[in-house]
Amino acid sequence: MKRLNLYFSIFFVFIATMASAKEYHVSKKGSDINDGSALKPFLTISNAVIYAFPGDTITVHKGIYRELINPIRGGESDSKRIVYRAAPGEKVEIKGSEIISGWKNEKDGVWKVIIPNSFFGDYNPYQDSIYGDWFNNKGRIHHTGEVFLNGKSFYEKESIEQVFKPIANKNIKDSVGSTFTWYCESNSINTTIWANFHKYNPNKELTEISTRRTCIYPDKPSINYLTFNG
Repeated sequence: MKRLNLYFSIFFVFIATMASAKEYHVSKKGSDINDGSALKPFLTISNAVIYAFPGDTITVHKGIYRELINPIRGGESDSKRIVYRAAPGEKVEIKGSEIISGWKNEKDGVWKVIIPNSFFGDYNPYQDSIYGDWFNNKGRIHHTGEVFLNGKSFYEKESIEQVFKPIANKNIKDSVGSTFTWYCESNSINTTIWANFHKYNPNKELTEISTRRTCIYPDKPSINYLTFNG
């Protein structure tokens, strides 16, 4: 009888745990004033983070999410995590970039855009450079920013002349791709980017630049037991 009572106790604890766990939904068709249910999903993953506790699941539906997600709590154990997952069968992308329009045509396929530094907030990747004893900078600055055309990254150059007159790198497989180049200058007010798009009009294509340091990263080191599925 004691063993039977123990089984019932374990069973009821399991049921209680399952009952207390919640699932929050995020959708590009949602709103952050919703309750996060399947019928009333949130718009951003960042908002779902506020409500999720150990044992809960955040289910993200298809779409592109351009945001910095800062998990404010983690799980309590391997069996009681906070799970972040894409909805089954749906494609989810979280990007550290933003779409940029307003490019002005210079000449020879080179376009320029001027972006106020306020656009970047407290992190401007065009004022931030890669460094470390592991990194070979090849004698020049490598910014943590990037320029993308239809999902393909460009090659940063150390002078604007190399944007107007790019030289293909014959030592790599995509030598033609190496002629899609960019250069930047940034002062206390604006950041200016020049990029060689060749035959493409960046205002009519998917043109993006890096804007966030990370996509998912807690600003406090006490977060544990997070699971990312999908």
